[in-house]
Amino acid sequence: MKLQGKRDQTSRVRLSRERVLGTAVELADSEGIASLSMRRLGRELGVEAMALYNYVAGKDELLGGMADLIFSEIVIPPGATDWKTAMRDRATSARDVLNRHPWALALMDSRDTPGPATLQHHESVIGNLRQAGFPVALAAHAFSAIDSYIYGFVLQESNMPFSTGKESQELAQAIVSQLPTDDYFYLREMASEHVLQPGYDFGDEFEFGLELILDGLERTLEGA
Repeated sequence: MKLQGKRDQTSRVRLSRERVLGTAVELADSEGIASLSMRRLGRELGVEAMALYNYVAGKDELLGGMADLIFSEIVIPPGATDWKTAMRDRATSARDVLNRHPWALALMDSRDTPGPATLQHHESVIGNLRQAGFPVALAAHAFSAIDSYIYGFVLQESNMPFSTGKESQELAQAIVSQLPTDDYFYLREMASEHVLQPGYDFGDEFEFGLELILDGLERTLEGA
C-alpha cells in the first residue's frame, strides 16, 4: 500500500494541467477526437483516469482547455500592424493551425466558457479592427466573415481526396478522361485551363478568396 501511494504521489508531481492538455491534443491529432477519453488519456500519461481530475474537472473542461490551447497557437495580430496585414497574417496562421489540428474546428467557437487564450485572441482581433476605424457593427461583420471563410476553407481542404497539387491534377485528369467527349464543356475548360496548368495548387485559392473579403471590407469601411 505504501509503495502504491508513493507511485500515485510521483504521478501527481510529474503531471500538470499543461501536460494533460498538450497530451490530449497530441492524441486527438494522432487518433482523432472521437477516440479521446479520460481513460485513454490517463493511459497515455501513465496514470489512472481519476488522477486527471486534479487538473481538469471532466471531459468538457478538457475539451475547452484543448480549444484554448489551439487558439494560443494562432498568431495574434500586433496592435501596430495595419488591419489588412494583421487579418491576412492571422487568417493564414489560423488555416495552418487548423490544418494541423482539423478536429479542433468543431471546438473553436462552441465553448460557453472560453479560456484566457481564446479571450485574448478575440480581444486582439476586435481591437485591431476598432483601432483601424471599424464601427462596432462592421468589426463584428468582418470578424464573422473572415472566420467563416477560414473555417469553411479548412473544412473543404480536410475533405478533399488529395493533399498536394500534383495529386489534385492527377485526380482532375482522371475525372476528365472519363467524361463523355461532347458533354461538360465548362468542367473540361476549367480543368485544362486552370487545374491542369503547371504549378496549380488548390491551397492557393485560399489567398485569392481572402483578398476578395479584405478588399470588400476595405471598401465598406471607406464608405462607413
